Formats: sequence, structure tokens, C-alpha cells
Amino acid sequence: MLPPVEVRALVTRLIREDWGRILSSLVSSTGDYGLAEDSLQDAVVSALEQWPRKGVPRHPDAWMITVARRKALDRIRRSQTALRKSSDLTLWLEQHRNDPEDRAMMIPDHRLEMIYTCCHPALEEKSRVALTLRALGGLTTAEIAGAFLDKTETMAARLTRAKKKLRAAGIAFKLPEPEDLHDRTDAVLRVIYLIFTEGHWSSDGQMSRTDLVNEAIRLGRILTGLLPDHAEAKGLLALMLLGDSRRLARKGDDGAFLPLEAQNRARWDRAKIREGGALVETALSMGPAGPYAIQAAISALHANAASFTATDWPQIVALYEVLAQRQPNPIVRINQAAALSYAKGPQAGLSLLDTLCVDDKLNGYQPYHACRADLLARLGRRQDAAASYRTAISLAVAPEDKAFLSNRLRALTAP
Repeated sequence: MLPPVEVRALVTRLIREDWGRILSSLVSSTGDYGLAEDSLQDAVVSALEQWPRKGVPRHPDAWMITVARRKALDRIRRSQTALRKSSDLTLWLEQHRNDPEDRAMMIPDHRLEMIYTCCHPALEEKSRVALTLRALGGLTTAEIAGAFLDKTETMAARLTRAKKKLRAAGIAFKLPEPEDLHDRTDAVLRVIYLIFTEGHWSSDGQMSRTDLVNEAIRLGRILTGLLPDHAEAKGLLALMLLGDSRRLARKGDDGAFLPLEAQNRARWDRAKIREGGALVETALSMGPAGPYAIQAAISALHANAASFTATDWPQIVALYEVLAQRQPNPIVRINQAAALSYAKGPQAGLSLLDTLCVDDKLNGYQPYHACRADLLARLGRRQDAAASYRTAISLAVAPEDKAFLSNRLRALTAP
């Protein structure tokens, strides 16, 4: 027998590692996401109550599914909706009610159907992200709320609305039709990337939320395993691995943000760089490169350069040009301008920035002003650079970012 604290740790690990696989199998059986999740939560409560007294079953995941099915049948009966439910479902649950709890079971993997369901275009983007974190990652409502800086009750209400919308809209738990597969997969990739970017540089100003970064990478691994022939899934996983490989070098000993040129490359995670680089090569060999694969290729060039000055800047400029053709937006051009300044000089980069139409949205985009300030400073235009730095500082959210820009401004204006 295990003490309650060890049982709780075991259940927590089971939720983190197998929640998505167990839940998706239950949804596949019941056809009802809300019923499946509520029943699985009931099974988790039962495990926490029974395992300390009766011992941990030999097959905890199979135990969860078996008990969750019983809980689903109980919920149908208590809610007095048995007549509205499929008679086939009720009969099937009845037939499996007396299945042995402690038995080996082959659990089919329906996580791909689950991912597409959670990322259905009928849902708002924020709800897609939240539901994916809940269904595939097993994150608690409180954890998801923390990621969005929401109150727990607000996020609980959002998740409830999303599940009700899935049910009311009659969204089937299945893979998209072939004609919809491309757009639906793009939506899934975007959700995973949003989770990564929120963790990489959180909206609450934190420079890194390791839990969200790791969850995004885990979801990326699941997706590439389920879609082995999808180049952009590999490109996204590569991009996240390469981006995260520099995590430990992004801050100095004093906690201050370090730009790429000041980072200690010995602290970069070479295992992630190798894995990401191999994924980039595979993705690029599979046909015309998509936006994630191109961004990953740029990140790989940075990761494999011996030093900042030895970086293949002309190749990075060329890749940004390809990316701009795939995704024409000013943010790509800002990054290209920074790379161009190292390939051909700061005036070339500034000239590219000057071609951008600075609308209200771009005028409130902090990296635009930070890039402009750096280029002006390198050209010796100190007064103009200082003005751009002040604007960038006023728009910065992360304390480390604000401090870094303030240090640059002080260095620029010092006698």
C-alpha cells in the first residue's frame, strides 16, 4: 500500500502523461466530450480515495477507463437524460459495467481526433488553446487560467462554454474531411505555437514560463508522431526546440536579459539543437518549405554559428525574403531589417524599415522601435536613437526587457 501523498504523486504523473490518451479514448467511446471529461474526473477522485486503501492497480490507465465508463453510466442515470442519449451508448456502457478493473487493456490512440476537435474553427482562438491544454495536456483549470492571467472561475466558464458549443453544434469527434484537412491542421499548429510563444515570452512580462514551453513541445512531439508525413508539423517542433535551446543563456548571472550577441553559447542546449536541426533538414526535404520550417531554418543558422559575427547573415536575409513571400507582414520585414544590418550595414537595415507603412498597430509594436533605435545608434544618430529607445521602453512589458532598453539608452546618452 502506498501512502496518500505517494498516490497523489502517481495520479498527478498519470494525468500529465496519459490524460490525453485516456480522455480521447473515452470521447471516442461516448461521443460526448463533456460527459467523458466529467466521468474521467470522477474516476480520478475515486483513485485518490481507493488506491491508498486497496493498492495501486497493475494497469492504472486501464483502471481509469473502466471506472470512468461506470461513472459515465451513473451520470446519465442521475441526469435523467438516458432517453435523450443514444440507446446504443447506454447499452454499451451497461455491457462494460462489470468489466474487471485490474486488467490489461489496449487503449486506442484517438489523440489526433481530439486535437482537431479542440481546435475546431467554431471555437474562439483563446478557447481552442485552453481546451487543448485541458484535453491533451491535463492542465488544471487554475493552471490554464494562470497562463492567460485570468481568474480561475473565468477560465472555468470559458471551458464550459466551449464544451457546450461542441455539443450544441454537433461537432463530430473525427478527423476532418480531406478537403478541410489543410486548414484544420494549420489551426492546430497555430494553437500549439501560441502555447509556446506564451511560454517563451509570457504576456505577464515573464521571460519564460517553462511549464508552457515544455507542454507546447510535448504537444508538438505528439502531433509529429501522429502526422509523420506533415512537413510543417516537423518544422514547428524544430522551431520550438531551437528556440528553447537558448533558454538558459537568455539571462545573465544578475538576471538581466542578454541579447543574442551577448549570450554564452556554451550554455545552449546542444541536444535540442541537434534534434531541431535534423527536423529542419527533414522538413525542407519534403517539398516547398512552409513558414514554420523557414523560421526553424533561420533559427538553426543562429544555433549552429560559432559566434555572432560568424553567423551566415546573407543566408538569413534570403530566408526572411522567402518567409515574407509566404507570410507578407511587417514583423517579418523588421526581423529581416535587423539581419540585413549585419549582412550589409545598419543603413541597409534602416532603409528597409523605412519602406514599411507605420500604421497604428506597428507604431505600438515595441520590437519595431527597439530595432530602429539600434540601427540609428549604430549609424551615430544618437538623438534619433534615444527617441526611439524611449518609445520602445514605454511599450515594453517584461521588466527585463525594459531594463535592457534603459541600459542601452543610458549608454547612448552618457557623456
